[in-house]
Amino acid sequence: MLKAIVLGLVEGVTEFLPISSTGHLILASELLHFNDDRGKLFTIVIQSGALLALCWEYRARLLSVAGNLHRDRAAQRFVLRLFIAFLPLACVGLLFGDLIKARLFNATTVATAFIIGGLIILWAERREHRIRTTSVDDISFGDALKIGLAQVLALIPGTSRAGATIIGGLLFGLSRRAATEFSFFLAIPTLGVATLYELYTERALIDGQDWGMWVAGFGAAFCGAFVSVRWLLRYISAHDFSALAWYRIAFGALVLATGHFGWVDWQPQY
Repeated sequence: MLKAIVLGLVEGVTEFLPISSTGHLILASELLHFNDDRGKLFTIVIQSGALLALCWEYRARLLSVAGNLHRDRAAQRFVLRLFIAFLPLACVGLLFGDLIKARLFNATTVATAFIIGGLIILWAERREHRIRTTSVDDISFGDALKIGLAQVLALIPGTSRAGATIIGGLLFGLSRRAATEFSFFLAIPTLGVATLYELYTERALIDGQDWGMWVAGFGAAFCGAFVSVRWLLRYISAHDFSALAWYRIAFGALVLATGHFGWVDWQPQY
């Protein structure tokens, strides 16, 4: 139960920050020796806790879109943009998801992606930002597709879905808030469909005795994500992502160092 709460908090806090929740869960699961098939299913289940926290934070907007979808052009365009951005990851993940999990879900890949991603964020933040889109409602279909293509990079563990979409949005001319909020909204179909798909494919692992553990992890993920989303929205109003980039670089270097010197026996496969 304690492992469930710890992993739930890790998932919730990191899911919507540009620091890779998958990467953190891979490393935390290995440290806690909870990286067997049962642990893999658990990390899938607790994603829904983080997703519910996001939906709760934006419940007014989501209910408005759902209620007016049949007659409001703005609501229809909003949903269509999310669908366009979601499609690239869905297609690539469906084709290559199993291969990626078999080959790349390990500590070395995660740590390397942490460092490379941190360097890319630092580079992106040092570029001159030419903002042409300040609101989620003004994002073009072309920008939605480009952000969706950037999200495909998140299939590499340690890259960060939030990082790929937010930094991609900045590079494509979105304001920091517009890029962050679009990344939040894009997480709803991305995480929702991924969770349902994984639960279906791994349904043989579902055990009624694990319900208590799932509820604890779900609740921890909900609380962690709720705090994290609100903190990030306040943070970006006065800061860029450089501090989180340096965290990625330092954490990735620490993981590589501990593995190289034998301080931590990172397993070769997740």
